[in-house]
Amino acid sequence: MLFVELRFFAFFAVVFGIYWSLKSNSSRKLLLTLASYVFYAAWDWRFLGLIWLITIICYVVGLNVGEAPGRSRRTQNRWLAFGVVSSLLVLAVFKYFNFFTGSFADVAQLVGLPVNTVTLQLVLPVGISFYTFQSISYIVDIRRGDVGVRKSFQDVCFYIAFFPQLVAGPIVRAADFLPQIERKRVWNSVNVRYCLILFMIGMFKKAGISDNIAPYVDMVFSDHAAYTGPTIVGGVLLYGVQIYCDFSGYSDMAIACAGLLGFVFPQNFNSPYLASNIQVFWRRWHISLSSWLRDYLYIPLGGSRVGEVHHKVNLMTTMLLGGLWHGASYNFIIWGGLHGTAQIVENYWRRFVKFEVAGMKTAFILLSTLITYWWVNLAWIFFRAPDFEAAFGMTLAYFTWSSAGDQVLPIALWPLLFTLGALHYVSHKIGMLERLSTLSDLRFAAAAGALAALVITLFPLGYRPFVYFQF
Repeated sequence: MLFVELRFFAFFAVVFGIYWSLKSNSSRKLLLTLASYVFYAAWDWRFLGLIWLITIICYVVGLNVGEAPGRSRRTQNRWLAFGVVSSLLVLAVFKYFNFFTGSFADVAQLVGLPVNTVTLQLVLPVGISFYTFQSISYIVDIRRGDVGVRKSFQDVCFYIAFFPQLVAGPIVRAADFLPQIERKRVWNSVNVRYCLILFMIGMFKKAGISDNIAPYVDMVFSDHAAYTGPTIVGGVLLYGVQIYCDFSGYSDMAIACAGLLGFVFPQNFNSPYLASNIQVFWRRWHISLSSWLRDYLYIPLGGSRVGEVHHKVNLMTTMLLGGLWHGASYNFIIWGGLHGTAQIVENYWRRFVKFEVAGMKTAFILLSTLITYWWVNLAWIFFRAPDFEAAFGMTLAYFTWSSAGDQVLPIALWPLLFTLGALHYVSHKIGMLERLSTLSDLRFAAAAGALAALVITLFPLGYRPFVYFQF
């Protein structure tokens, strides 16, 4: 069930109406938990068992990780290790088993060892990477003392399955979300205008922009050799727009849906293509994932509090595993490695190069932003290309602006790129969302109506699944 489908609007309208009519907080939580299972079952009901398995592990481990009389720290740590390993094992079987066995077989063949590759014909459950990370967040937050142990199994079910973020995030921390469910949400605290505008902006990004440029992106990436060099560069830049509008659009709609039910989700995107370096980019792109990797992987590894070489290893390890999180492919690992390499280079650059001359700093920031944008889109090639051979060919064309092909995309796509870039900058600079949500009643109604009309006008005949559903 997609946020842009009519059946989702019917589903949400029913849930919304019943939810706010219920008086007790426990009844509301039960309703939203059951509704979340219905939402997930609309994709494939068989994988409800997987969510329940993760939830049971999460609940049982949570009860044993927390402090209790007579329970030693060693026992707590053993339970924590069991919970983390169990959750990751479920993820590994469904998402990485074939990749790891295939890689092992490739290495064995290189050294002359005959190996029969074992594969599993498994369907990747939608959203498994997201709710697995949320379950790990819960037990780790308990162990750290950031959140209390939940004795209520229903609360843990609700936290893992809450439908706005269930299949593609944002990754919600237990310490941020669980305190919100302790008391009944109050309608007067809901910023209805903000949520409505945010949802429509998200739909505009997804259906109005991402879905409409997706066919052109598919054309270039499916047969890049047939296109000219500049066209390949344009296709890569278009993919950068597509994936940003698709994923940030989903996040906007998820945050808005949760907000209309009285819950606050963390911001997941903050104009990432205006970042002046890769480190800033990751503070603005998929914020819930990058902060999760920082707090639950990078810092536990030692972060920057270790020696220089160890620090760089921690940084690269985090980015490589972040790439692998997105999919079982060497292309994703290379994508993570490109981002890790850029951050290491930037660390050395900032150490030895200073721009203190008046006027130089502004020029440097502008140049740095353009280089960052160029590098991010270079990395997107490996994220999107169907295989390494295609990625290498497109990378060569991206560097040289030359290719043996002669086909081109419509010339109108170039001014569209510049227009979208300008809109990205202006909306960030003026705080468009906040401005629209604080207009007078008449102006707000006019703005909301105009935005809705724009979305309907640009709505494609056939919608596409969200890109991050595959992760």
